[in-house]
Amino acid sequence: MTFERTDILVLGGGLAGLSFALRVAGRHEVTVVTKTEFPASNTWRAQGGIAAVVATEDSFDRHISDTEAAGAGLVDQEVVRKVVETAPELVFDLEAWGVEFDRQDQGEYDLGREGGHTLRRVLHVGDVTGPGIGRVLLERAREHPGIRLIEHSMAVDLITARRRFKQREDRCLGAYLLDTGSNRIEPVLAPVTVLATGGSGKVYLYTSNPDVATGDGVAMAYRAGCSVVNMEFTQFHPTCLYHPEAKSFLISEAVRGEGGVLLGEDGRRFMEDVHEMAELAPRDIVARAIDAEIKRSGSDCVHLDISHKPDAFIRDRFPTLVEACARYGFDMVHEPVPVVPAAHYQCGGVWTDQKGRTDLPGLYAIGEVAFTGFHGANRMASNSLLECVAFGAFAAEDVLEAELKAPSVPATGRLDWEYGDAVPPDEQIIVAHNWDEVRRVMSNYVGIVRSDRRLERAERRIANLAQEVQEYYWGVIPNKDLLELRNLVQVAWLVVQSAKRRKESRGLHYTIDHPETSPVAENTVVLPAAHYP
Repeated sequence: MTFERTDILVLGGGLAGLSFALRVAGRHEVTVVTKTEFPASNTWRAQGGIAAVVATEDSFDRHISDTEAAGAGLVDQEVVRKVVETAPELVFDLEAWGVEFDRQDQGEYDLGREGGHTLRRVLHVGDVTGPGIGRVLLERAREHPGIRLIEHSMAVDLITARRRFKQREDRCLGAYLLDTGSNRIEPVLAPVTVLATGGSGKVYLYTSNPDVATGDGVAMAYRAGCSVVNMEFTQFHPTCLYHPEAKSFLISEAVRGEGGVLLGEDGRRFMEDVHEMAELAPRDIVARAIDAEIKRSGSDCVHLDISHKPDAFIRDRFPTLVEACARYGFDMVHEPVPVVPAAHYQCGGVWTDQKGRTDLPGLYAIGEVAFTGFHGANRMASNSLLECVAFGAFAAEDVLEAELKAPSVPATGRLDWEYGDAVPPDEQIIVAHNWDEVRRVMSNYVGIVRSDRRLERAERRIANLAQEVQEYYWGVIPNKDLLELRNLVQVAWLVVQSAKRRKESRGLHYTIDHPETSPVAENTVVLPAAHYP
């Protein structure tokens, strides 16, 4: 029996996965896998920037305070302090790799301000910070002799000692990978496996996320026995462009940070009546306010207006947005543009400690896939890229301090993927139909505003879908579309179960049946022992 081995297997090629790989590749062989091409993760969609205390008038305590306020009582204070105090050093690391953050004429950083921040602390690369960072790190990774990059290869499931070989002491041994071209599934063994698979925005009908954001890492970790925490907290970005052809196009929060205002159908600015920070309130508040305004007026959208700023300023600060809006027929420089909230960021995820370790030995989780306690019940703008690079560094430090031992496979054990009597899938319409149904159920019943009755309806429908998908999955040879559907349905179920357990309104979870916030702040943990259809 032959199978592939590597020192470290990284599943996902966004900022978290690539920054981790660059830190450990000098000592270990690293294999980084992505299921499409590398420029396809949420990193490449991040427009705003990365938050860090680099201005003299700023302070760690203030960044910590802002993060805690946005997190609505559920942040881990030790984690927040550790990340915030490490942030300036992480910025310098990114610059050492070649990232060039925008600076003013005097040489100081050109800092932006976004929702939840009480002053300017957001470093940016134009209005496309994610791609600006991603391109540099991907180039460095391609140049590094210790890093192997594999595209069009999707993780099917994690290989664990207990499930695969019935061993008493469990640990992650690697993963099964599907070559999406040939549809062959092969095992890859590694002493360390890192989930950097991103979020699950595609579980909703309207999302700012790319098509790859199907919750693969959360679903795989849950099936492998890991704890999943706070999946009810899905952040809806307040301002995605409202246009039938503008698929997943985000209007950066930086626009509001530079003075953009939200207008109702009647042209009235409504955020001043909602929150003292108006358009710069935390995202959960802005998204709910837009949702309420749309329902009040019966309109399809609201409008974001920055046309009162000088033309040259808008074109210089947001060149990509101006050009993109123009492609859809909107003149962002001279008129308001239509926007709606859309699923944007997963604040919960696979539980990890402060070093990125999950509760399955040998498995780390970093970036959006992970629950670290940094975001709490709501993510503050531009803290996401910071968390990615921070926990990439924390996990790398832990791995470099450890002695890696190759996973042992019993002499009688088999690692080949067992196809059994499975046949090639003959009806892709089943996948397409169920894909559409789960996203509509989640959008209709588990969206920005929830209720007990809506969640019960969602639970019944998701349970039926889960049974259908499971039966279909075991009868056919898997392909990428089917694997994504399997993961998507499981993540939807986890979101619903988490939401049902939270009998209060907090942060991103708002329910009309429990509108008050409990005086006791607790995380929602869905253990693997919980029943899954």
